[in-house]
Amino acid sequence: MTEEESPLIPSWGAPMTERLPVPVRITGITKETPSVRTFTFDRIFSFIPGQFVMVWIPGVDEVPMALSSSSSITVQRVGDATSALFSLKEGDMIGIRGPFGNGFPEAHRVLAIAGGVGAAPLLPAVRAGVVKKCLLGARSAEELLFPRILESFTELSVSTDDGTCGHRGVVVDLLVSEDLDLYDHIFCCGPERMMKAVLDFLVHAGCPGMGYFSLHRYMKCGMGVCGSCAIDPEGFRVCRDGPVFRGDILKRSEFGHYSRDASGRRRPL
Repeated sequence: MTEEESPLIPSWGAPMTERLPVPVRITGITKETPSVRTFTFDRIFSFIPGQFVMVWIPGVDEVPMALSSSSSITVQRVGDATSALFSLKEGDMIGIRGPFGNGFPEAHRVLAIAGGVGAAPLLPAVRAGVVKKCLLGARSAEELLFPRILESFTELSVSTDDGTCGHRGVVVDLLVSEDLDLYDHIFCCGPERMMKAVLDFLVHAGCPGMGYFSLHRYMKCGMGVCGSCAIDPEGFRVCRDGPVFRGDILKRSEFGHYSRDASGRRRPL
């Protein structure tokens, strides 16, 4: 049985006693874009690029976030929890539980495709030197995340929706001119519609298993117990069986079609 034919076996999750939140102190806050900030803390975590942590904002909520380095998370302000996080300052405390899930596989010639804040979980792989080229997309030049850092480690191509930097259009447009034979894998993270367009491109090219996609889903426990992040039809849990999934697995799932809210109801992307 080949790698692409082999099924992903859902895990049975982890006991609820696994990993309580670790208190960390915020030591630095960097405004990356008008809507994104990096929060650096006073503890170093060992992790695989693509893994995530559950971030507890005391008195508010606990939410999943990818590590952008061993001691930082990079966050887009989108809801109550992230708004509360944005109100914190240096010296304040938060809780970190994890890291959880899988990460991107070991590779040496990677094409990374990032949309918006999706550049955050890809940044550690770029810094590790495994990314041969990165395609970075955003709505506008001011919303591009980490362009200077990325171009210092790898070849960078940029697209913006409004044409204020690089190619005018979506980041998937840049993929058309790439020779896929130059790469071992494609690592992708960003808005799900964008990632679905990348997967559709790979399916049409006959190589969906070449792509690895980092999913974002609503999570409660982060350890595969509650099932709130399960995806149709196999029931894989994004927190435990993901968040990184191979493209040939995702092409037969709900990926790119819908997700679920806190009550489990389907919601359009």
